[in-house]
Amino acid sequence: MKKSKTLQIATVAAVASLLSCGAVVAQAADMGWNGKAEAPRYQEQVFPPWQHGENNPTMDKGFNFTVPEVDDLADFHGSIDNPQLTIFVGGNYYFAMAPLVKAFEKEHPALRGKIYYETLPPGILIKQMKQGGTITIGNMTWTVKPDVYAAGLKKVNAFIKEGLLQGPAVPYVTNDLTIMIPKGNPAHITGLQDLGKPGVRLSMPNPAWEGVARQIKMSLTKAGGPALEKMVYDTKVKNGETILTHIHHRQTPLFLMQGLADAGVTWKSEAIFQEQAGHPIANVAIPAKDNTTAIYASAVVKGAAHPKWAKDWVNFLKTPTALQIFEHYGFKPYTGK
Repeated sequence: MKKSKTLQIATVAAVASLLSCGAVVAQAADMGWNGKAEAPRYQEQVFPPWQHGENNPTMDKGFNFTVPEVDDLADFHGSIDNPQLTIFVGGNYYFAMAPLVKAFEKEHPALRGKIYYETLPPGILIKQMKQGGTITIGNMTWTVKPDVYAAGLKKVNAFIKEGLLQGPAVPYVTNDLTIMIPKGNPAHITGLQDLGKPGVRLSMPNPAWEGVARQIKMSLTKAGGPALEKMVYDTKVKNGETILTHIHHRQTPLFLMQGLADAGVTWKSEAIFQEQAGHPIANVAIPAKDNTTAIYASAVVKGAAHPKWAKDWVNFLKTPTALQIFEHYGFKPYTGK
Protein backbone atom coordinates (compact mmCIF):
# COMPACT_ATOMS: atom_id res chain seq x y z
CA MET A 1 0.00 0.00 0.00
CA LYS A 2 2.78 2.35 1.01
CA LYS A 3 4.70 1.50 -2.19
CA SER A 4 1.55 2.14 -4.30
CA LYS A 5 1.07 5.58 -2.70
CA THR A 6 4.72 6.43 -3.34
CA LEU A 7 4.24 5.44 -6.99
CA GLN A 8 1.14 7.66 -7.23
CA ILE A 9 3.04 10.62 -5.81
CA ALA A 10 5.92 10.00 -8.26
CA THR A 11 3.48 9.78 -11.15
CA VAL A 12 1.77 13.04 -10.18
CA ALA A 13 5.16 14.70 -9.83
CA ALA A 14 6.23 13.41 -13.24
CA VAL A 15 3.04 14.67 -14.87
CA ALA A 16 3.44 18.04 -13.14
CA SER A 17 7.01 18.14 -14.35
CA LEU A 18 5.92 17.38 -17.92
CA LEU A 19 3.18 20.01 -17.73
CA SER A 20 5.74 22.45 -16.43
CA CYS A 21 8.09 21.60 -19.30
CA GLY A 22 5.18 22.02 -21.67
CA ALA A 23 4.59 25.48 -20.26
CA VAL A 24 8.23 26.31 -20.75
CA VAL A 25 8.09 24.98 -24.32
CA ALA A 26 4.89 26.94 -24.93
CA GLN A 27 6.54 30.05 -23.53
CA ALA A 28 9.60 29.44 -25.74
CA ALA A 29 7.34 29.03 -28.74
CA ASP A 30 6.05 32.57 -28.19
CA MET A 31 9.55 33.98 -28.52
CA GLY A 32 11.70 34.56 -31.58
CA TRP A 33 10.80 35.59 -35.14
CA ASN A 34 7.39 37.30 -35.28
CA GLY A 35 6.67 36.04 -31.79
CA LYS A 36 7.31 32.40 -32.68
CA ALA A 37 10.32 30.15 -32.41
CA GLU A 38 10.59 28.08 -35.57
CA ALA A 39 13.16 25.72 -36.99
CA PRO A 40 14.65 27.29 -40.14
CA ARG A 41 13.12 26.17 -43.41
CA TYR A 42 15.75 26.81 -46.04
CA GLN A 43 14.04 27.62 -49.32
CA GLU A 44 16.34 26.37 -52.04
CA GLN A 45 13.97 27.68 -54.71
CA VAL A 46 14.34 31.19 -53.28
CA PHE A 47 17.94 31.43 -52.16
CA PRO A 48 20.93 30.94 -54.49
CA PRO A 49 22.88 29.15 -55.81
CA TRP A 50 19.98 28.34 -58.13
CA GLN A 51 22.01 26.18 -60.54
CA HIS A 52 22.55 23.41 -57.94
CA GLY A 53 26.29 23.02 -58.61
CA GLU A 54 26.15 23.39 -62.39
CA ASN A 55 28.05 26.68 -62.18
CA ASN A 56 31.02 25.03 -60.49
CA PRO A 57 33.50 23.91 -63.18
CA THR A 58 35.74 22.05 -60.70
CA MET A 59 36.18 18.34 -61.45
CA ASP A 60 36.73 17.16 -57.87
CA LYS A 61 34.25 18.98 -55.66
CA GLY A 62 35.10 17.04 -52.50
CA PHE A 63 32.67 17.36 -49.60
CA ASN A 64 29.68 19.53 -50.55
CA PHE A 65 28.58 21.85 -47.75
CA THR A 66 26.18 24.43 -49.14
CA VAL A 67 23.42 25.78 -46.90
CA PRO A 68 21.09 28.43 -48.37
CA GLU A 69 21.05 31.67 -46.35
CA VAL A 70 24.04 30.54 -44.26
CA ASP A 71 27.03 29.06 -46.13
CA ASP A 72 26.57 30.05 -49.73
CA LEU A 73 29.12 31.72 -52.05
CA ALA A 74 26.95 32.17 -55.12
CA ASP A 75 29.32 34.46 -57.05
CA PHE A 76 32.49 32.36 -56.80
CA HIS A 77 32.89 29.41 -59.14
CA GLY A 78 35.53 26.71 -59.34
CA SER A 79 38.75 25.99 -57.51
CA ILE A 80 41.44 28.55 -56.57
CA ASP A 81 43.99 25.73 -56.56
CA ASN A 82 46.17 26.77 -59.51
CA PRO A 83 43.52 27.74 -62.09
CA GLN A 84 44.75 28.09 -65.66
CA LEU A 85 42.17 30.74 -66.58
CA THR A 86 40.60 33.20 -64.15
CA ILE A 87 37.69 35.35 -65.33
CA PHE A 88 36.20 38.35 -63.53
CA VAL A 89 32.84 39.05 -65.14
CA GLY A 90 30.15 41.47 -64.01
CA GLY A 91 27.21 39.51 -62.64
CA ASN A 92 24.90 40.45 -65.51
CA TYR A 93 25.06 36.94 -66.93
CA TYR A 94 26.17 34.65 -64.12
CA PHE A 95 23.52 32.17 -65.32
CA ALA A 96 25.11 31.93 -68.78
CA MET A 97 28.63 31.28 -67.53
CA ALA A 98 28.19 27.54 -66.89
CA PRO A 99 27.22 26.68 -70.49
CA LEU A 100 29.82 29.14 -71.82
CA VAL A 101 32.59 27.51 -69.76
CA LYS A 102 31.48 24.01 -70.79
CA ALA A 103 31.52 25.00 -74.46
CA PHE A 104 34.95 26.60 -74.10
CA GLU A 105 36.33 23.54 -72.31
CA LYS A 106 35.03 21.38 -75.12
CA GLU A 107 37.13 23.40 -77.57
CA HIS A 108 40.10 23.44 -75.16
CA PRO A 109 40.13 20.12 -73.23
CA ALA A 110 43.37 21.08 -71.45
CA LEU A 111 41.35 23.60 -69.40
CA ARG A 112 38.70 21.16 -68.23
CA GLY A 113 38.20 21.71 -64.52
CA LYS A 114 40.85 24.45 -64.42
CA ILE A 115 38.73 27.58 -64.90
CA TYR A 116 37.81 29.84 -62.00
CA TYR A 117 35.43 32.80 -62.31
CA GLU A 118 33.69 35.44 -60.22
CA THR A 119 30.40 37.15 -61.06
CA LEU A 120 30.33 40.08 -58.65
CA PRO A 121 29.31 43.60 -59.80
CA PRO A 122 31.97 45.23 -62.04
CA GLY A 123 32.81 47.91 -59.47
CA ILE A 124 33.38 45.38 -56.69
CA LEU A 125 35.57 43.23 -58.97
CA ILE A 126 37.75 46.28 -59.67
CA LYS A 127 38.05 46.92 -55.92
CA GLN A 128 39.23 43.33 -55.49
CA MET A 129 41.74 43.75 -58.32
CA LYS A 130 43.10 46.93 -56.72
CA GLN A 131 43.61 44.92 -53.51
CA GLY A 132 45.89 42.53 -55.36
CA GLY A 133 43.08 40.04 -56.00
CA THR A 134 42.57 39.42 -52.28
CA ILE A 135 39.04 39.20 -50.93
CA THR A 136 37.51 38.25 -47.58
CA ILE A 137 34.05 36.75 -47.14
CA GLY A 138 33.01 35.78 -43.65
CA ASN A 139 36.01 34.08 -42.04
CA MET A 140 37.76 33.12 -45.28
CA THR A 141 40.35 35.15 -47.18
CA TRP A 142 41.86 34.16 -50.50
CA THR A 143 43.78 35.71 -53.36
CA VAL A 144 43.18 35.12 -57.04
CA LYS A 145 44.24 37.41 -59.86
CA PRO A 146 42.11 37.61 -63.03
CA ASP A 147 43.26 37.00 -66.57
CA VAL A 148 40.10 38.49 -68.14
CA TYR A 149 37.76 41.27 -67.07
CA ALA A 150 34.28 41.70 -68.59
CA ALA A 151 31.74 44.48 -68.04
CA GLY A 152 30.05 47.28 -69.97
CA LEU A 153 32.04 48.61 -72.93
CA LYS A 154 32.46 52.08 -71.40
CA LYS A 155 33.79 50.61 -68.15
CA VAL A 156 36.21 48.31 -69.95
CA ASN A 157 37.57 51.19 -72.04
CA ALA A 158 37.92 53.34 -68.92
CA PHE A 159 39.98 50.67 -67.15
CA ILE A 160 42.17 50.24 -70.24
CA LYS A 161 42.96 53.96 -70.00
CA GLU A 162 43.58 53.57 -66.28
CA GLY A 163 46.12 50.83 -67.01
CA LEU A 164 44.34 47.95 -65.29
CA LEU A 165 43.51 46.25 -68.59
CA GLN A 166 45.27 45.97 -71.90
CA GLY A 167 43.40 46.82 -75.07
CA PRO A 168 41.56 46.35 -77.16
CA ALA A 169 38.13 46.12 -75.57
CA VAL A 170 36.19 43.46 -77.46
CA PRO A 171 32.37 43.89 -77.48
CA TYR A 172 30.20 40.81 -78.07
CA VAL A 173 26.54 41.16 -76.98
CA THR A 174 23.93 43.75 -76.00
CA ASN A 175 21.13 43.68 -73.42
CA ASP A 176 17.96 45.67 -72.70
CA LEU A 177 16.15 46.54 -69.48
CA THR A 178 12.85 45.20 -68.16
CA ILE A 179 10.71 45.55 -65.03
CA MET A 180 10.89 42.37 -62.95
CA ILE A 181 7.76 41.58 -60.94
CA PRO A 182 6.38 38.68 -58.89
CA LYS A 183 4.24 36.27 -60.89
CA GLY A 184 0.68 37.57 -60.99
CA ASN A 185 1.84 41.21 -60.75
CA PRO A 186 0.04 41.97 -57.44
CA ALA A 187 1.00 45.67 -57.58
CA HIS A 188 -0.41 45.98 -61.13
CA ILE A 189 2.75 47.47 -62.63
CA THR A 190 2.28 48.47 -66.27
CA GLY A 191 5.35 50.63 -66.93
CA LEU A 192 8.20 52.67 -65.49
CA GLN A 193 5.93 55.50 -64.34
CA ASP A 194 4.13 53.12 -61.97
CA LEU A 195 7.39 52.72 -60.04
CA GLY A 196 7.00 56.27 -58.75
CA LYS A 197 3.60 55.65 -57.18
CA PRO A 198 3.40 55.87 -53.36
CA GLY A 199 3.28 52.47 -51.71
CA VAL A 200 4.98 50.59 -54.56
CA ARG A 201 8.01 48.90 -53.00
CA LEU A 202 11.08 48.64 -55.20
CA SER A 203 14.35 46.72 -55.34
CA MET A 204 16.85 48.71 -57.39
CA PRO A 205 20.54 48.23 -58.27
CA ASN A 206 22.88 50.35 -56.18
CA PRO A 207 24.59 53.12 -58.24
CA ALA A 208 27.66 52.82 -55.99
CA TRP A 209 28.83 49.61 -57.72
CA GLU A 210 26.29 48.57 -60.35
CA GLY A 211 26.73 50.06 -63.80
CA VAL A 212 23.16 49.10 -64.70
CA ALA A 213 21.91 51.82 -62.34
CA ARG A 214 23.17 54.45 -64.78
CA GLN A 215 21.15 52.91 -67.61
CA ILE A 216 18.09 52.59 -65.36
CA LYS A 217 18.27 56.27 -64.40
CA MET A 218 18.44 57.16 -68.08
CA SER A 219 15.30 55.10 -68.79
CA LEU A 220 13.43 56.56 -65.81
CA THR A 221 14.22 60.04 -67.09
CA LYS A 222 13.05 59.12 -70.59
CA ALA A 223 9.75 57.77 -69.24
CA GLY A 224 8.92 60.38 -66.59
CA GLY A 225 11.52 63.09 -66.62
CA PRO A 226 13.97 63.95 -63.80
CA ALA A 227 11.09 63.85 -61.31
CA LEU A 228 10.56 60.09 -61.79
CA GLU A 229 14.28 59.35 -61.52
CA LYS A 230 14.45 61.40 -58.30
CA MET A 231 11.36 59.71 -56.89
CA VAL A 232 12.75 56.20 -57.43
CA TYR A 233 16.40 56.79 -56.55
CA ASP A 234 16.12 59.54 -53.92
CA THR A 235 12.71 60.10 -52.33
CA LYS A 236 11.78 56.42 -52.10
CA VAL A 237 15.25 55.47 -50.88
CA LYS A 238 14.85 57.96 -48.03
CA ASN A 239 11.32 56.85 -47.10
CA GLY A 240 12.19 53.15 -47.30
CA GLU A 241 10.11 52.21 -50.34
CA THR A 242 13.22 51.58 -52.47
CA ILE A 243 15.67 48.91 -51.33
CA LEU A 244 19.12 49.42 -52.88
CA THR A 245 20.87 46.12 -53.56
CA HIS A 246 23.77 45.24 -51.27
CA ILE A 247 25.46 42.92 -53.78
CA HIS A 248 23.87 43.13 -57.22
CA HIS A 249 20.57 42.65 -59.02
CA ARG A 250 20.65 38.94 -58.19
CA GLN A 251 19.00 40.22 -55.00
CA THR A 252 15.97 41.66 -56.80
CA PRO A 253 14.30 38.29 -57.59
CA LEU A 254 15.27 37.18 -54.09
CA PHE A 255 13.43 40.16 -52.55
CA LEU A 256 10.45 39.68 -54.89
CA MET A 257 10.10 35.98 -54.03
CA GLN A 258 10.20 36.81 -50.32
CA GLY A 259 7.48 39.44 -50.71
CA LEU A 260 9.79 42.28 -49.70
CA ALA A 261 9.32 44.25 -52.94
CA ASP A 262 6.72 44.70 -55.68
CA ALA A 263 9.01 45.41 -58.64
CA GLY A 264 12.56 46.17 -59.72
CA VAL A 265 14.32 47.09 -62.93
CA THR A 266 16.85 44.51 -64.16
CA TRP A 267 18.31 43.31 -67.42
CA LYS A 268 15.82 41.38 -69.55
CA SER A 269 18.14 38.37 -69.57
CA GLU A 270 17.89 38.13 -65.78
CA ALA A 271 14.11 37.94 -65.88
CA ILE A 272 14.22 35.35 -68.67
CA PHE A 273 16.58 33.18 -66.62
CA GLN A 274 14.33 33.39 -63.55
CA GLU A 275 11.31 32.31 -65.59
CA GLN A 276 13.27 29.49 -67.22
CA ALA A 277 14.35 28.32 -63.76
CA GLY A 278 10.68 27.96 -62.80
CA HIS A 279 10.69 30.74 -60.21
CA PRO A 280 7.46 32.74 -59.60
CA ILE A 281 8.86 35.72 -61.50
CA ALA A 282 7.55 37.62 -64.54
CA ASN A 283 8.43 40.89 -66.25
CA VAL A 284 6.84 43.95 -67.81
CA ALA A 285 8.49 45.06 -71.05
CA ILE A 286 9.87 48.60 -71.35
CA PRO A 287 9.11 50.23 -74.72
CA ALA A 288 12.09 50.83 -77.01
CA LYS A 289 11.68 54.62 -76.73
CA ASP A 290 12.24 54.42 -72.95
CA ASN A 291 14.68 51.50 -72.88
CA THR A 292 18.45 51.68 -72.64
CA THR A 293 20.81 49.21 -74.28
CA ALA A 294 24.06 48.02 -72.74
CA ILE A 295 27.05 46.78 -74.73
CA TYR A 296 29.13 44.08 -73.02
CA ALA A 297 32.85 43.84 -73.68
CA SER A 298 35.89 42.04 -72.32
CA ALA A 299 39.63 42.59 -72.27
CA VAL A 300 42.77 40.86 -71.09
CA VAL A 301 43.99 42.04 -67.68
CA LYS A 302 47.35 43.77 -67.72
CA GLY A 303 50.02 41.35 -66.50
CA ALA A 304 47.70 38.34 -66.80
CA ALA A 305 49.32 35.08 -65.70
CA HIS A 306 47.67 33.20 -68.58
CA PRO A 307 47.55 35.64 -71.51
CA LYS A 308 47.05 32.98 -74.21
CA TRP A 309 43.97 31.47 -72.56
CA ALA A 310 42.73 34.98 -71.76
CA LYS A 311 42.87 36.03 -75.43
CA ASP A 312 41.21 32.78 -76.46
CA TRP A 313 38.33 33.42 -74.05
CA VAL A 314 37.90 37.04 -75.22
CA ASN A 315 37.72 35.85 -78.83
CA PHE A 316 35.45 32.92 -77.93
CA LEU A 317 32.73 35.28 -76.67
CA LYS A 318 32.18 36.50 -80.25
CA THR A 319 31.87 33.03 -81.81
CA PRO A 320 28.56 31.52 -83.02
CA THR A 321 28.77 28.93 -80.23
CA ALA A 322 28.92 31.59 -77.50
CA LEU A 323 26.38 33.87 -79.16
CA GLN A 324 23.87 31.02 -79.38
CA ILE A 325 24.17 30.55 -75.61
CA PHE A 326 23.71 34.27 -75.00
CA GLU A 327 20.67 34.42 -77.29
CA HIS A 328 18.99 31.69 -75.21
CA TYR A 329 18.73 34.29 -72.41
CA GLY A 330 17.62 37.20 -74.58
CA PHE A 331 20.99 38.81 -75.37
CA LYS A 332 21.58 40.10 -78.89
CA PRO A 333 24.88 39.89 -80.83
CA TYR A 334 26.79 43.15 -80.97
CA THR A 335 26.63 44.51 -84.51
CA GLY A 336 28.72 47.64 -84.12
CA LYS A 337 25.70 49.96 -84.05
